[in-house]
Amino acid sequence: MPVPDRPAYLRIADTLRGQIREGNYPPGARLPTMAELCAVHGVSEIVVRQAIALLRGEGLVETRRGGGTIVRVVPPARRVAMDRYRAVTRPLAVPATTFTHDQRIRWDEYRLDREYARTRADAELAALFELPDGTELLRRRFVFYSRGEPQQISVNYLPWDVVGDTPVADPDREPWPGGTLAQLSFLGHPPTRVEEAVRARMPTPEESESLGVTGGVPVIAITRRMLSGPRVMEVCRDIVIPADRVVLDYAIDL
Repeated sequence: MPVPDRPAYLRIADTLRGQIREGNYPPGARLPTMAELCAVHGVSEIVVRQAIALLRGEGLVETRRGGGTIVRVVPPARRVAMDRYRAVTRPLAVPATTFTHDQRIRWDEYRLDREYARTRADAELAALFELPDGTELLRRRFVFYSRGEPQQISVNYLPWDVVGDTPVADPDREPWPGGTLAQLSFLGHPPTRVEEAVRARMPTPEESESLGVTGGVPVIAITRRMLSGPRVMEVCRDIVIPADRVVLDYAIDL
């Protein structure tokens, strides 16, 4: 039996997607108006809107109020390797953290929004810390900026019995050169092991707003543990980075 034609909105989306990938509409370019697309393809505005919605869901375009449909400008993906932790444990000639190292930015190009709260470990956090449920923790939520643009969210937890009533629990001391690695060393618990578990998911509405993530773009979520000897000193649940802005590099010596 003959195969029915694909729906018109899929065919229009295929055409526009191909033109975007071939460079006919480069990043930042405006697509034809609704009226123009309707005339070219001989369809109603509803069909064109379905096609645009599909491309928007793929993260290829964004729609601006009063500005039409624009091909998304995707920043170059930065490569993040596990050895970044080792890089900031060496003596530093200038202030730096793993984030400034990853972004290759100066200290004055780095900004940090922070929220601090005293909380108690839920079942998942307690398991990650290998501590009883309800253990007191310091919760810190950071939004990291590079040259004024939000790039990363981190929600990390530290044992209250270690950090309570210390400079590490003071949000006014942030950003701290060397980051959490340096803070734990300052407290007498230098990290000896870092563990990361990586997964991909769609961002929450709060994450999308904080990071300026458009529809259709997933995030990389990294759950991290820092250990000093046998004790877990920090749990990060999670480090959140838009997936189109990062490449994770992992190397294993055999």
